[in-house]
Amino acid sequence: MTDDTRVTAPTDAPAAPAIDAAAGPRRGVDAQSVALVAVFTALLVAAAVVPGIPLGGFGVPITLQTLAVMLTGLVLGPGRGAVAVLLYLLLGFVGLPVFSRGQSGLQVLSGPTAGYLVSFVVAAAVVGLAAQVVVRRTRKALWMPLLVAASVATSIVVVHVLGVVGLMVNLRLPTAAAISADLPFLPGDLVKDVVAVLAAVAVHRAFPDVLVRPRHRTAGAARR
Repeated sequence: MTDDTRVTAPTDAPAAPAIDAAAGPRRGVDAQSVALVAVFTALLVAAAVVPGIPLGGFGVPITLQTLAVMLTGLVLGPGRGAVAVLLYLLLGFVGLPVFSRGQSGLQVLSGPTAGYLVSFVVAAAVVGLAAQVVVRRTRKALWMPLLVAASVATSIVVVHVLGVVGLMVNLRLPTAAAISADLPFLPGDLVKDVVAVLAAVAVHRAFPDVLVRPRHRTAGAARR
């Protein structure tokens, strides 16, 4: 006796997830991010190459580096901004003369500018996080005041505090003397913060996908 019972596939089996062919596979690092990190690393190098203005007797010059650091974080956000600054520092540590006054090598970490150099990575990450939140979650009319406030706070709390600590550790200055040595740099850095914000806001308005990436539609949504 033959069994001619037919076996059919269940009709309520879950459908395979739709794949957006246009979006392609997700990648942790995309070409745009690599290009932006490279461009802003070059900007940091260029800012350090510009001759600084000597101020005080401790060998810490006024440079455009803080302007470039703040602009890097404001445009790229916390992750890519910190990576760009870290790459810049690594270039200097391995021997390329990319620090102020053509300095290079790990010996700069024992000099008066060590605290400021270390602060650059932290500052780019902090102000980058603030920029990411502001650009993604607030109205464009609020970008300028909020980013200026974030940049000024980052300069004071991160760059200048760590700079003072570096002066105290490497030059063995008392706290009052280290703060006095740092204060002349503060007015110029606040002006550079405003300039960096003006440039960053212009970039985000012209290229809104730098921090706010457009979401790809799924194939299922495209068919609706």
